[in-house]
Order: sequence, then structure tokens, then C-alpha cells
Amino acid sequence: MWCGRTRALLRVSGLWPTGVLGRRPLNCSAASLAGSNSPRCWNCGGLGGPLRGDRFFCPQCRALQPPDPTRDYFSLMDCNRSFRVDTAKLQHRYQQLQRLIHPDFFSQRSQTEKDFSEKHSTLVNDAYQTLLAPLSRGLYLLKLCGVEIPEGTDYEMDSQFLMEIMEINEKLAEAQGETATKEMESIVRAKQKELTDNVSRAFERDDFEKAKELLTKMRYFSNVEEKIKLKKIPL
Repeated sequence: MWCGRTRALLRVSGLWPTGVLGRRPLNCSAASLAGSNSPRCWNCGGLGGPLRGDRFFCPQCRALQPPDPTRDYFSLMDCNRSFRVDTAKLQHRYQQLQRLIHPDFFSQRSQTEKDFSEKHSTLVNDAYQTLLAPLSRGLYLLKLCGVEIPEGTDYEMDSQFLMEIMEINEKLAEAQGETATKEMESIVRAKQKELTDNVSRAFERDDFEKAKELLTKMRYFSNVEEKIKLKKIPL
């Protein structure tokens, strides 16, 4: 009863995060890396159009091909499908891909290639931003494992954690001055670091149910981080 009442208070206060994870059996074999079919090049009709490896261009006519809809972010960014990601390598890959497909390099090409370049660039940006942050990376990894994350679904959290979030938000609201705000920021950062480490261990054990729970907690703290950012903006 108390847990339900606490959730109601959080919703009224705008502290309950949207899109928290729902309960659903996990199946990590749900995602595929690349299709087996080999579409022909849209420009010359030759084989070799699909984006295997880094073949973004037709080997015959060198026309830019459309993005491969079956390719996941980890494959695109040349990362192992794991919660642990080498962010330096990820950034290098991002820069490498943008030098290949950024729209600035296709200003003198056909309209079709310009459109494909825009789509590629957007996809690479989305992949980079998703895999760079631990929260979005973890949620995406769960999605590849077959976990549904419907918007507005309440994931059952214990009342002790919900009270902790309420207390942190109350202290943040009462914080006066830069020093007090930075102190709250440090507390939340430490909480996120602890949760990130625990999520990594959960994925290593293939304990996806635990990963769901921890990532949901990270989402709550992410909401607090956004409030801290707003509080630091000068009026």
C-alpha cells in the first residue's frame, strides 16, 4: 500500500520516469546482425550493394548505397555486443564513418546519394549517442535481447528506493547556491557510477531481470540529473 502511495506522489511531483521497463521474458537471440539477401545496386544494378563490413559503396560504380535496416548499432560502430564499450574506440569509429558518409561530401553527387548520405549520417549519430551513454546503451542492449520497453509502463520498485528518490529531489529543491547544488550533483553521480558497475556485472552474468531493475533506477537518477542541469542555468 505504501509503495503504491509513494508512486502516486512521484507521479504528481513529475518524478516518475516515463517509459520504464515492463516485465517480459527475455530472449537474447531475438536480434540479427545482417540479412542474407544481397540486393543489387540501385544505380548500376550490379551485385555487391549490401553494406557488408564497411562496404557503403557499390564496388562497381561506387554509388553510395542505402543503410542496411538489419544492422544493429553495435555492428555499425564495430563494437562487441556488450555493455562494456571502449568509448575511445567508439569515438574513433564515429569520426571514421562521418568522413565516409557525411552529407558535406556529397554536395556534388546525385540527389539519391544525398538522401542516402543524410540517412547514414543520422543513423551513425544515433548509434554513437546511444552507445556512448551507459543508460541508453543498457536499454538498447536489453532491446536487442527481446525486452519490450513500452512507454508509460510502471516497473515495480521497492518503497525504500522510491523514498530515497523523493528525499534527493526534496534536498535538491531546497539546495541554495552553487556549492549545495554541486554537492547534490556529486551524490547523484556516485549513485549512477555504482549502478553502472552493477549493471555491467548483471549483463556479464546474463541476469537480464536484474539489469532491467538497475537500469530503471538509473533512469530515475537520470531525471534528477536533468533537474540539476536546469538548476545550474543562471536565471
